[in-house]
Amino acid sequence: MLKNIFAFSLVLLPHLLFSQSNTEVYLFDLITSETGLELTNMINVSNNPGYDNQPSFIYEDILLFAGNNDGQTDIAQYNIETKIRSWLNTQTDGGEYSPQKLPSGDDVAAVRLDLDGLQRLYTYNSSNENPVMVIDGLAVAYFLFYNDNILISAVLGDGTLDLVISNLNEKTNDTLLVDVGRSIHKVPFKKSISYTAINEEKNHDLYLLDIDGNLESYFVCQLPIGVQDYIWLNETQILIGSKNKLYVYNTLDIQEWKEVASLEDYQIANITRLAVNPKGTKLAVVGEPLTK
Repeated sequence: MLKNIFAFSLVLLPHLLFSQSNTEVYLFDLITSETGLELTNMINVSNNPGYDNQPSFIYEDILLFAGNNDGQTDIAQYNIETKIRSWLNTQTDGGEYSPQKLPSGDDVAAVRLDLDGLQRLYTYNSSNENPVMVIDGLAVAYFLFYNDNILISAVLGDGTLDLVISNLNEKTNDTLLVDVGRSIHKVPFKKSISYTAINEEKNHDLYLLDIDGNLESYFVCQLPIGVQDYIWLNETQILIGSKNKLYVYNTLDIQEWKEVASLEDYQIANITRLAVNPKGTKLAVVGEPLTK
């Protein structure tokens, strides 16, 4: 099984992680209203050739992302107040992806892909101590810490990504579903997470997973064709990007996607990943610049 996972990772990971060869991470001031979103004061926080992607906020004013560091992907952090970008980790033999803050403390978790194809989840800290492997033997591709002990991840399986729940204290890993997407998020103010599963039309259906209950899943909606990334603006509104526009789905309103903003004037195309800070005042957008 490990041999199969290793061989598959060499084929799958370039598609999963490097399919956007010249992406940038943009930061906007965000104002939400009943009629849409107002985005102002755009900054290209990566401003870097190559792969810059996978943003996440660790504090209101600190944004992490996977950034191109002289040909190697490392954990970049951008201070919104000082407008300074720096590198959180000391360079390793591999590349770091999908950086996220751990629920407690200041450490950061990220997926590391080594030169020999080994792919594992590690924790990093600003003291530049050696990274610590979170789970041995599990090829995590994308992940979410529900709390310090419970990890939900999309793991490289037999030609698919599989949804796995891990209890770190008990050292158990249970596969919940086969053939899922890469976007896993906490639902604000609820004891549940969301994930996507690939349907018969090869589109992504969004589900809620009850973590503290019996691990049942509940269908929410289908993402638009070709879209696999989303975020929760709040406990009822889901935000996605498609081409150069942003759309919102309100789970308490008419069951449809509504256009709420366009990034055409900012010369940003092919929007994929998004991130919003805890107060909902900053929005990070990954897209391709039209001016390069």
